[in-house]
Amino acid sequence: MPNNQPAGKRRSSIQSIDRATAILKALASGPRRLGVSELAERLGLARPTVHGLLQTLQSHGFVEQDSYSDKYQLGPGLLQLGYSYLDLNELRARSIAHADHLASRTGAAVRVGVMHGSSVVVVHHVFRPDAAFGVLEVGIQLPLHASALGKAILAFSPAQMLEDLLAEPLPRLTKQTLSEADLRQQLSVTRDSGIATERDEAVLGESSAAAPIFDHGGQAVGAIGVVDSTDRIMTRGLARGVGAAVSEAARGVSRELGAARWPYAAEA
Repeated sequence: MPNNQPAGKRRSSIQSIDRATAILKALASGPRRLGVSELAERLGLARPTVHGLLQTLQSHGFVEQDSYSDKYQLGPGLLQLGYSYLDLNELRARSIAHADHLASRTGAAVRVGVMHGSSVVVVHHVFRPDAAFGVLEVGIQLPLHASALGKAILAFSPAQMLEDLLAEPLPRLTKQTLSEADLRQQLSVTRDSGIATERDEAVLGESSAAAPIFDHGGQAVGAIGVVDSTDRIMTRGLARGVGAAVSEAARGVSRELGAARWPYAAEA
């Protein structure tokens, strides 16, 4: 079918698509929210141009604006577009058997997640073996700083990822949510042990433990972990055997993705 649109208008449309794509890539490059001026400076575009594109992207749910800072981050519309990809995602496919075994071994629910901005998106979920009913958690977002999955990925990601996350105050979700200093300390411990933990930091009465998953290039592409009530999984410390089970599962998935060793050292 012939395209009767004037050449100048076609070029303008293509340019707008290129610029909108650049905005999405900039927002996806790290967990930090970005404002209109920051995006304009980073991309070398006029501020009104960036503002107009953000408004269009927001109307489709591809970006969302934080009500406190007025800055932007990726929106849930992109997740909906990606659900078909998540179903076919190699990480998820390679994780299924290991997640099932981890749930059976620990008696806890299992989550597999990947980083998405300042959150972790759950791409695979296994119910606790003895649960009579539950809600499938695939697609839910967990805070990077207050989830074991998020900490496991952060600990083995480039240092700039953490600095971007900490460029703004961390949301305090419960009285147990870590401060910046405590988070830095805990990530250091995670780098040494390979296991990240979280106790009542996002939801009171719920705790978790997770380990990073690496690909063939040594990148921390996700994490696998368990979540359960605090009194079951973490009373005075992580319940016996849970850490070993989680690390074994993460090592198994990483091996299937081609990782030469586990864990990899975090990049400076």
